[in-house]
Amino acid sequence: MNLKLLLIVATVLGGVFTFSDQASAQQNLDFELKDSDGKLTALRDFSDSKVAVVAFLGVECPLVKLYASRLQEIADKYESDSVQFFAINSNRQDSITEIKSFVRRHAIKYPMLKDPGNKIADAFDAKRTPEVFVLNKARKICYRGAIDDQYTYGVQQEAAKNHFLRNAIDALLTDEKIEVAKTDPPGCIIGRQLVSQNSSDVTFSNQIVRILQNRCVRCHREGELAPFALEDYDEVVGWAGMIEEVIRERRMPPWHAESSPGQFKNDCQLSEKESNLIYQWVAAGAPEGDREQLPPKMEFADGWQIGKPDVVIDMRKRPYKVPATGTVNYKYFKVKTNFKEDKWVKAAECVPGARQVVHHIIVGIAGQGEFGRSRGGMQSEWIAATAPGAPPLQLPSGYAKLVPAGATLVFQMHYTPNGTAQEDLSKIGLVFAEPKEVKKQVMTLMSFNPQFRIPPGEESHKVISRYRFDQDVELMTLFPHMHYRGKKFRYEIKRPEDAYETVLNVPRYDFNWQNAYELSEYQMIPKGSRMRCTAYFDNSEKNLANPNPKKTVRWGDQTWEEMMIGYFDVAVPVSNSDRTNQNR
Repeated sequence: MNLKLLLIVATVLGGVFTFSDQASAQQNLDFELKDSDGKLTALRDFSDSKVAVVAFLGVECPLVKLYASRLQEIADKYESDSVQFFAINSNRQDSITEIKSFVRRHAIKYPMLKDPGNKIADAFDAKRTPEVFVLNKARKICYRGAIDDQYTYGVQQEAAKNHFLRNAIDALLTDEKIEVAKTDPPGCIIGRQLVSQNSSDVTFSNQIVRILQNRCVRCHREGELAPFALEDYDEVVGWAGMIEEVIRERRMPPWHAESSPGQFKNDCQLSEKESNLIYQWVAAGAPEGDREQLPPKMEFADGWQIGKPDVVIDMRKRPYKVPATGTVNYKYFKVKTNFKEDKWVKAAECVPGARQVVHHIIVGIAGQGEFGRSRGGMQSEWIAATAPGAPPLQLPSGYAKLVPAGATLVFQMHYTPNGTAQEDLSKIGLVFAEPKEVKKQVMTLMSFNPQFRIPPGEESHKVISRYRFDQDVELMTLFPHMHYRGKKFRYEIKRPEDAYETVLNVPRYDFNWQNAYELSEYQMIPKGSRMRCTAYFDNSEKNLANPNPKKTVRWGDQTWEEMMIGYFDVAVPVSNSDRTNQNR
């Protein structure tokens, strides 16, 4: 766009955007766009408003969902103060139907306008959603950036510390100087129209769709936990810039361990070759390529991934109401199984009722303080869990977990509100093994240390736990667990006569992703071996997820407290009496 021109006109499917001041591209802004009902709205029609707020939004961006109601609250607050709000959707992947649904779900009353060809986003030089621009009476941009600082990538603070948008509006209304005129907004890159290089050797139809199917589509598909689907070109191309960014920054796919290829069964990391292909594709304008080269769409199990369960247990009789915003403490729901005999579980699947707000589910067995004591550590009564990207429990042939007769299950539920109030009724499905089939019992053990005090401001506080193996076991899976201050976690094993050897190192622990790390080859751990778990916590202000860096932190169930647990699954041989005793 040549800013030296006296008049710049961008045609916008029934509307225009004009810069009419040759001295500055930020003077006398105007636009005219259609909303989801086809009604034209122009900025100039609100010339009496002393302040105009233009917010660039997208219907699938997680941060937009969190801020949608916040924007409406701010708009309501200033309704009588001659402040006019507008929302502009410039994403090529967001349809009019999706915008209409978004407006209805979030009860948005200000105009939400479609920007075909992202002409308005280009003129404002808008980069992300949500990104807001505050214009004065002369329609000059006086503030641009974030709404406030409560939310960022994977982090929700209890409340905002800086209210950038509100402060800018207040300053203009009182003719005072805006103290912070620009901030860097977190959020999703706007899905602009791209100019594709048809000569590119890397296309969606050939290489990229296969990478997405192998690494992403398990979660990024309709009805799953991810906020948007990555199955079809028309959807994927709008996210091309964001896909490149999260891969370069190693935010996606969600894998936080140091590992070598083949070390873990569930390793979802992209290879260097796969990453470079995506970078090349985006640089070439994300070309679609020849549709004849598309592979068949991936097929997923309809309903249960573990097959039809032998029994399905709901977490409670009535759904739990999850609020639209705020922090929800861990919820615990107890349910009696009424099993008349012991049950051997070879597969289990936790299914969220409201997938978009269920962060994780852990289902265990109540009793003996919810844990059974084991010499040298603790034996957890954990049955199964689910978290973003986690597969269900499906044990190898001959392996099973024991659920005693009359057991009561405990559902630990962690909810993360996403801007829309929802109701959740999660459940677990169990598939039983015949007792005679069971050769090895799988147990979830844990090495933990509850006797810690993390000082205020401490950036790297070390906590160590130890576990002694009092019998031979097969080590199968490792699952580190901390809360928002968790920074790093390492498992080491010392076999008799040997030095400690690292079996898992997680240098970038992220509470948002409750990853279990499944060994490709189970390790034999002889009796007398020791496990050492080392965790590091960041209780400083540098940790954006830190609920309160001025507080000494101790052990506790809730996320503003902390835990230091190294869970791990092991298998031990089952005797004939254990296998057949069904009436204990």
